Amino acid sequence: MMENQENNRRKFIVSSVQSVGLMTVGGVLLGGYATKAKSSPMVLRPPAAIKEEDFLTACVKCGLCAEACRNRDSNIDRSTGKAKKSTLKIAKAGDERLIGTPYFVPRDIPCYMCPDIPCVPVCPSGALDIKSVLNKKNELDINKAKMGLAVVDRESCVAFWGIQCDACYRACPLLDKAITLEYQKNERTGKHAYLLPIVHSDACTGCGLCEKACVTEKPAIFVLPRDIAQGKVGSHYVKGWDVKDQERVKDAQVFESKTGINKGSALDYLNSKDEF
Repeated sequence: MMENQENNRRKFIVSSVQSVGLMTVGGVLLGGYATKAKSSPMVLRPPAAIKEEDFLTACVKCGLCAEACRNRDSNIDRSTGKAKKSTLKIAKAGDERLIGTPYFVPRDIPCYMCPDIPCVPVCPSGALDIKSVLNKKNELDINKAKMGLAVVDRESCVAFWGIQCDACYRACPLLDKAITLEYQKNERTGKHAYLLPIVHSDACTGCGLCEKACVTEKPAIFVLPRDIAQGKVGSHYVKGWDVKDQERVKDAQVFESKTGINKGSALDYLNSKDEF
């Protein structure tokens, strides 16, 4: 009797120690994963998502946005009558994104720019800011979304080789606004023209329809978060031709050059060099 009690007690102690050990290891692994997930800057969020660091705090991981995306009227498979896979995914372990948060991968399923933006109004926490996608008439306007910015890799884009391709241009829902085609003479052949895709950041929503349509094996046009895709000029640079930018610095302190190099005209400066 006493021997059985002793064995049971030993088993209980061993089991408890093992459980504590597993919980500790699990906590360390989960903590490491969460840190890795939070540090991944390449994630694309739904329309109207607030700044990433604020989004991670605000998002309650309810999944309502992804559910609304999947169940939207335009996402029905006509052959089966059922909803297809949605643009928005919910991150799970191994996705290198914070578990439970929504994201999308344009090459898999881009954002189809639903006019009623069903994923945004259902957000209960403000992680998706509906005000950011309202126009002057206080109506939902998907064209105001800034999910990311399309970037063209000129070395792998076949249009820059001289091969005629306008797949991304034709796929863009904001035709001749977010992507335009620039014509340039092909000096290599002397008789053909390049049709070069040019992305305009002020109009691009980051929907990824261009990335999905790209004909290359790995897309030569792809969407990145805007913080990564764009540089930052700095407030000390001023657009001399922009009235609003001039107004911004009207009270700034002006420093005059003492070198005298700016006293002459631009032509005087250019003509002051030796002629060859």
